[in-house]
Amino acid sequence: MLVTGKQILDHANENGYAVGAFNVNNMEIVQAIIRAAEETQSPVILQASQGAIKYAEIEYISAMAKVAAEKASVPVALHLDHGTDFQQIMLCLRHGFTSVMIDASKHSLDENIEISKQIVDISHAVGVSVEAELGKIGGTEDDITVDEREATMTDPDEAERFVKETGIDSLAIAVGTAHGPYKGEPKLDFDRIKAIKERLNIPLVLHGSSGVPEESIKKAVANGINKINIDTDIRMAFNRAVRSFINDNPDAYDPRKILGPGRKEAQSIIADKMRMFESSGKAWK
Repeated sequence: MLVTGKQILDHANENGYAVGAFNVNNMEIVQAIIRAAEETQSPVILQASQGAIKYAEIEYISAMAKVAAEKASVPVALHLDHGTDFQQIMLCLRHGFTSVMIDASKHSLDENIEISKQIVDISHAVGVSVEAELGKIGGTEDDITVDEREATMTDPDEAERFVKETGIDSLAIAVGTAHGPYKGEPKLDFDRIKAIKERLNIPLVLHGSSGVPEESIKKAVANGINKINIDTDIRMAFNRAVRSFINDNPDAYDPRKILGPGRKEAQSIIADKMRMFESSGKAWK
């Protein structure tokens, strides 16, 4: 069933677990995510980046997600990840997204508040929930690149003001993660997560979570993280399985046979993440 991001994340916040938000780029990945959610009985968020929408086109992304949600026995939300363009966000609202992210983190605090509040006012008017970002998360996500020297942690005082003045439903915070593959082991600031959670008590979001050790993920959830974004791990698993199949079957040409192993491997990785996030068995009817 298709629900809002707020419905999913409020349930996670109230029950002390995190929901996986997995990036979709094609049909096989959508299927892998839903099959993993069914396998583990986890609520789940299908999210599309601006890059994915450019690649697959929004009509295809939204149609696939809606069909997947209609067939699923678990709650499913359709979310725009890292929305930076006003027109792009409006397009997602028109095509049935149930959650959007406005990422104005590159701007000053006052500008971020102003831009985010505008999106909240419009989105809430049509029943769509909103995630925003405060602080700068390192790495690259579509058109947004943040150098390690520029990456700044989210300030609890600023976070409290930000949420109060914008009315957002969830907040992505910068606590030591980065987008893309890690060169070393990421060091998360768990005390900062806990401090922000105590101030806000709204769902908190961890971006750049692919490659973060299981122990760190579980500790982050225990300290208040309720949404965990995963993309790179899915891509790498999919790529690994497809490459292996082609190496073993160099004469194969049927895309179903080539992509099928990628879907299966992605499902396995996603199901493992759901268990790690403690969303397994948390789906409601």
